[in-house]
Order: sequence, then C-alpha cells, then structure tokens
Amino acid sequence: MATEQRIRDLLDRVPTGIFVNGAFRDSSSGATFPVHDPATEEVLIEVADATAEDGAAALDAAVAAGPAWAATPARERAEILRAAYEGLVARTDDFALLMTLEMGKALPESANEVRYGAEFFRWFSEEAVRIAGRYTPAPAGTGRILVSKAPVGPCLAITPWNFPLAMGTRKLGPALAAGATMLVKPAGLTPLTMLLLAEVLQEAGVPAGVVSVLPTSKSSALTGPLLRDPRLRKLTFTGSTEVGRTLIEQSAPGVLRTSMELGGNAPFVVFEDADVDHAVAQALLAKLRNGGEACTAANRFHVHESVIGEFTDKLVAAMEKYVLGPGAQDGVTIGPLISADQQDIVSELVQDAVAKGATLRLGGVAPEGPGHFFPPTVLADVPADARILSEEVFGPVAPIVPFSDEDEAVAAANATEYGLVSYVFTRDLDRALRVSDRLESGMVGVNRGVISDPAGPFGGVKASGFGREGGSEGIEEYLETRYIALQ
Repeated sequence: MATEQRIRDLLDRVPTGIFVNGAFRDSSSGATFPVHDPATEEVLIEVADATAEDGAAALDAAVAAGPAWAATPARERAEILRAAYEGLVARTDDFALLMTLEMGKALPESANEVRYGAEFFRWFSEEAVRIAGRYTPAPAGTGRILVSKAPVGPCLAITPWNFPLAMGTRKLGPALAAGATMLVKPAGLTPLTMLLLAEVLQEAGVPAGVVSVLPTSKSSALTGPLLRDPRLRKLTFTGSTEVGRTLIEQSAPGVLRTSMELGGNAPFVVFEDADVDHAVAQALLAKLRNGGEACTAANRFHVHESVIGEFTDKLVAAMEKYVLGPGAQDGVTIGPLISADQQDIVSELVQDAVAKGATLRLGGVAPEGPGHFFPPTVLADVPADARILSEEVFGPVAPIVPFSDEDEAVAAANATEYGLVSYVFTRDLDRALRVSDRLESGMVGVNRGVISDPAGPFGGVKASGFGREGGSEGIEEYLETRYIALQ
C-alpha cells in the first residue's frame, strides 16, 4: 500500500492553481473547492475554482499564442509531444497514485491508464509530420486544385472523471499536433491529474498560452461564456449523452466544430461456438476494467441458450476472486465507485432488476462503512423490462440474458439508443464479420474485451456521439480543409 507519507508528499507537490498563459495561479475570485478520496470520503486537497473571468483570460492567451503555434514546424511540435510522452512515462508512479486517490480505481489499473494515456502523445507526435493536402489538375482542364490543412483554432476540451488522464491526452495530442490551442476543463471530481499533466507539458516545451487547465466546481458558469465567444472554434467533450446534448445546443449559435464521445450500452454477445473460457476472461476486462465505470464497459451480456449456464457459472467464479477495497491498498483489484450518487444509481438498477424477477448470483449489496464501494455483481434471468438492460450501468454489474439465434442476438444488441461499442465472441470468421456489419455501433471487438488503441479511431454512432479520437482520423477533428483554385 502507498504510505501516508508518500501520499502526503505527492499531494504537496501537485499544482492546485488554475494553469493559464504558462503559469499556475489562484482563481480570479480566490475561491477553492475540495477534491475527495472516494475510498474514504475525506478531503484530499483544495484546488482553485476557475471563474468565467479565468476562462476569458485563458481564451485570450490561446488566441494570442495561436498564430505562432500554428506556424511552428510540424517537426518541432512533434518533438514537444514526444518529450511530453517521455515526461509522462517517467512520472508513471506519481500519476498512477494521484489517479487512484482522486478517482478510486485500483493502483495497477491507474498505472495502465498512464501507459495508455501517454501513448496518445507518442502516436500524435508521429502524426504531426504527416498532415498533408493534395495538388491535382482539375478534371475539366480549367486549372489546378490545391487542398491544404490548417489548425481549427482555439479549442475547448471538457474531460470526464473516469479516465482523468487518458481522456485528456486523447484530445490534447491531436490538437497540439495539428497546431491548435486548447483550454481543458477537467471534471470537478478529478482535476488533480490534469493539473499535474499541465506541469509535464510545460516542462516538455509547450509555449505559454497554448494549453490552459481550468478546474471548476461551476462548469456551466465557466463553459457557457466560452461557448458564446466567437473566438472559440472547436468543442470536444467526453461524458454523458444528457450533458452532450446540452453542449451541442449551446455550441450551435457559434457553429462550432464539435466532437462528442458520449454514453454507451455495450452488448457482449457470446455465440454457441465461442470459446467460453476465453469469453469469460475477456468479459472480466470488458466489465470490470475501471470498475465498470467506462463508456466502453460491457453493459448487457447476451449469451446463447446452449452455453449460458456454463458462461454464467464461470463468470461468477471468476468475479468472486476480485478484491474490493481502497485502490492504493496492496492486493485490491477493484476500488470504489466515484461518488455516493453513483453508488446509489448502481444499487437502484440492481434492485429494480431483482424486483422484476432477475436472480442475484453474486454481490448486489453495497458494504457498510465509509467509501463508495459496490461489489462485483452478476444477475441471471434478467427480464426484458429491467432498467439495467436499457440504461448505462457504470458499475461492476453483469446482467445476463439468453438468445436462441443470430437474428435475435443482433436485434437485442441493437435495441438501444446508444451505439458506441459491441463485443462479439465466435469461432466462425464469417459470422464475426457478418454480425459486425449488422451491429449499430462505431466499434466492434471480436473475441476481445478491450478495443481502445491510440492507433484506432475511437467513437460511436446514434446517441453515443460523433467524431473520432485516435488513429489517423483523430487529427482531422482539429484541422480545417482549405481549397484553392489555381488558374
């Protein structure tokens, strides 16, 4: 377990001011707000509470820094991102512990997030030098067509609490590679990781004004004026569909470029010919990664009736082995949920399913005592009208339902307003590709429970949003296309 002295030393070193124009400073109001440890419910530290005036100052700095940053040679921007990657990796232990303290996930998971999040800086350092246009003759013989790319301009990124590092680097990496400037509004529950990242970016050589970090307890008071400012040209958001819809409305008057990575309700489909042991092992990753608090988490397990008994028994046996406790404690494999509200929501969904006829095979009851804990839970015989099949769980709960044939499985998988990711398990390659084409989701994992990769385009369809992050597609979100007609 991380010692109390190590924790205190880390918290003493973490910046707590807003980061604007290359410097950490107090909020313009002088106000602060507390950051809590979800494992103990105690206050970890107070951070500066950014105001609308601070947001305006950050945008002023971004506008002023924009032309020089856009004109910086792509190779130089790439080297800065590479230095940020190396600086982040060098401080893996600090970032991992800090994330565990403010978000709750088990320490090994936090270390995995550091490695994953850092890769976005390395990937986009390589993409920075591959921004290209084209030069071709007009087909009608009337001249030449010249197409070039330019940075979109000042951006606002609103990041979530569940992946406080990786959801930031996934946006900052392509923006900086493209030559855009960015204001980051981290989640109020988990601002510390992003503040520490600002320090790494500064040390890597990111010029003053190019990146600002604005923690706040009053999100709409900060972001509302920014979204109305005509100088802001791009909004990128990761979070709930409900909040995403509001932000889309607020961004419409300014006709902002927007990218939205919103909620999910991922189906995990296990066909009769699947390797059940492999499916169970991958189900643990798809369900319990990040404690189930992930938009990509498997939300509904659709299992063929011929193997549902075996799959359920093996999943229960595997989930029983997880150790619930404070994330920084040795041996813990699943930490607390982020808040009391989230704990209540998960409990309510489980109780609703049981009341409607589901069988509780494992867990289901929050333990007594401090901390927002909820145990790994398995529900069998879940009825179609249970809320847990239509609402995003965001917790370590696996509801299992049977199906009898492929058409039924696909229909059940698609019976949601969401469309972020789906998981398919089968030994039949033809079926895997056929079903993948029929699923209404932006991503499909075939025989694997983790699909996130910096080199792959992450994003959804329907109510799960639009735009892509990662891959060669990710940088396009931060570039405008310019067409010049040459005689």
